[in-house]
Amino acid sequence: MTRSPWAREYARTPDEYIWGLGPSEFARAVRALLPTGASVLELGCGEGRDSVFFATCGCDVTGVDVSAAGLAKAGRLARAHGVTVRWVRADAARELPAGPFDLVYSCGAIHYIPRRQRARLFPRLKALTRPGGSHAHVVFTDRRIYVEKGERIDYFAEGELSRIYADWLILRCEPAMIACAQDGTPHRHSVEQFIAQAVESPRP
Repeated sequence: MTRSPWAREYARTPDEYIWGLGPSEFARAVRALLPTGASVLELGCGEGRDSVFFATCGCDVTGVDVSAAGLAKAGRLARAHGVTVRWVRADAARELPAGPFDLVYSCGAIHYIPRRQRARLFPRLKALTRPGGSHAHVVFTDRRIYVEKGERIDYFAEGELSRIYADWLILRCEPAMIACAQDGTPHRHSVEQFIAQAVESPRP
């Protein structure tokens, strides 16, 4: 069973987009790194707003989520924008689509994957990435902890992603605080916005 409460929330609100219809600011920033026609994998795509945004920019997008209700909303959003996205219902910790990808992207998702499973996940994600491709993640960190809707999170520690990607070129590693009120109480989460690029092997 997923440790995230959002699959339950997507099912509870079939006609409402909890996170809105427009892309996240992080997705807009990451878009600038992508070549035309880039192949994008989003982990934990939820209701699809960022996957659909990448598709409207001409990318070939695969969105993965455990929630059938979330993917149903994502499919409607894609149709409304006249784009095609490959939606995959799966637990990314156990099952990943075949690559290669120019971008592996997640926004507020992979901190729900238990730490021991994440240790195996990141090498697999790197192996699915083309030389010169990028990974971009927004993760919750342990600087400020607020538990909502019974979620269970393995918070990232400061510098954890930098260590995981020590063999890549780190383009962005920024702590931030984000405002939230999804449980009815205004609060903030500490996050890290992280982008790294695979180093291309020198040609012989």
